[in-house]
Amino acid sequence: MAAVLVVGLGVTGEAVARRLAASGPVVVVEDHPEGQGVAERAARLRALGVEVVAAPGPAELARLVEGADLVVPSPGVPESHPVYGLATGAGVALRSEIELAGDAARALGRTLCAVTGTNGKTTVTTLAAEMLRAGGVSALAAGNIGRPLLDAVHDEAEVIVAEVSSFQLRFTERFRPRVAVLLNAAEDHLDWHPDFGAYVAAKARIFANQTGDDLLVHNLDDEAVAEVAGRAPARSVGFSLGPGGTGYRVEEDGGDRWLTTPDGVAFLAVAELSRSGPHDVANALAASAAVFDLGVSAAAVAGVLRSFTGLPHRVTPVGQSGGVTFVDDSKATNPHAALAALAGFPSVVLLAGGRNKGLDLGVLRREAGRIRAVVAMGDAAEEVAGCFEGLRPVRRAASMAEAVRLGAELARPGDTVLLSPACASFDWYPNYGARGDDFTAEVTKLIAQGERHDEA
Repeated sequence: MAAVLVVGLGVTGEAVARRLAASGPVVVVEDHPEGQGVAERAARLRALGVEVVAAPGPAELARLVEGADLVVPSPGVPESHPVYGLATGAGVALRSEIELAGDAARALGRTLCAVTGTNGKTTVTTLAAEMLRAGGVSALAAGNIGRPLLDAVHDEAEVIVAEVSSFQLRFTERFRPRVAVLLNAAEDHLDWHPDFGAYVAAKARIFANQTGDDLLVHNLDDEAVAEVAGRAPARSVGFSLGPGGTGYRVEEDGGDRWLTTPDGVAFLAVAELSRSGPHDVANALAASAAVFDLGVSAAAVAGVLRSFTGLPHRVTPVGQSGGVTFVDDSKATNPHAALAALAGFPSVVLLAGGRNKGLDLGVLRREAGRIRAVVAMGDAAEEVAGCFEGLRPVRRAASMAEAVRLGAELARPGDTVLLSPACASFDWYPNYGARGDDFTAEVTKLIAQGERHDEA
């Protein structure tokens, strides 16, 4: 029987099975064998002697669990999946891929910096890795950002900066990064976690096993994060957008705003950041705090912050026409992210909707003062419309092309047409990147049509 049962044959599941196959028998189960890339991954694993079981029934899954010494669920396997109850009932250990990666990192002498939060994870992970390299430290970004952490820790790098999700953290018991970063916690993935408390508790696993000289970097402006950070077992340092306090913060001096260390040393003017929205400043402070503790100089940190222009689909301007700017924030897959984007613009036509993840979209009304009109789209179009009808003009769109056209019609010179959906993309698209690319393509067509009309 199998010593290890891997549940889910995505990129992470393949990495786990491939790494563990050299040490003993491995079985992988996949509930959706028709999924994109599954057949190819299954073929590669079978060539290594891994057994791949497609869509096992309840009895077969129970048999496989009972024959395993370890169950490794992939990040996308929801907590409601029967494998969790089966493993608990059979007394079989459950471990996530990042737990296995953390063990390997210690054995290989790698330093691990792990980043989590509802929003900003990928940006802060990318920033930290770039800052480390600018400071002369061999480093790479991995984990939820793309390359599985279990693969990355075997690469030649001194520091691995890992983006880790609540899904991955939920089933850890020993995971211990040298530096942990907890950015924020707002309602998200409540279609996976039973409630918000469980979601935050999973996030807090990032620092639960820290000891000695380990460090937690946490958001002082986030009530849920500040509360759990108070239980940190090792060192901790906060960051805040406000002045004063003892953490990394923003201070004013001579009319300028400065990013400042806990001991009051300014290391970069906010005006020097290539992007300086509130979330951009918070991300800069968090990444700086992490790498300063790993020995990176202020000059290296400031140099990266000056040149970093952001990542695709994160409040990214994609075009302008008739005094209206079009901005792609497709990465905003929850209301917290959409609110952060809205805060950066004075007058917006908001394009929102998609597949809701069990979240309260009504919180978007907090920024109604910045919203001229709303275009509701996707599976959650009626939920979005219900939030704003009677408060702001609302139109419904059946496609991205229609959403862009309606957004342009509703906007006035000086406005921003902002795609910040507050929902997942899986109703119309395979991922948020494809959604953002479609938005950009439609905006490009719209602008070209306008230019041809002007020339005529």
